[in-house]
Amino acid sequence: MAREKFQTLTEQMFYILLCLRREQCGADIMARVAELTCGRVSVGPGTLYNLLESFVQVGYIIETKVEGRKRSYRITEAGQKALEDEYRRLRTLAADYEAQTGGTDA
Repeated sequence: MAREKFQTLTEQMFYILLCLRREQCGADIMARVAELTCGRVSVGPGTLYNLLESFVQVGYIIETKVEGRKRSYRITEAGQKALEDEYRRLRTLAADYEAQTGGTDA
């Protein structure tokens, strides 16, 4: 089952799915991730295309267009659910941290 393979998402996975809430090609995804994270997270072509292939296989994204070597993708309902689940998981972690520290840095 897809959820077992992607029980939690890496930052790169999270941002790729976030970017694919609208149709984009690989080059656009790499640029958008860098833009969204102010360069903190980068996704190289090898990582990107391996993740895109895995996401297609588990049904998190679909390929929407092929123009020569350029392929475009968009998130599916299953992918959106995985993205939302990860967001909730991260918020829970942050809330646990705040509860234990009073929200201050250690």
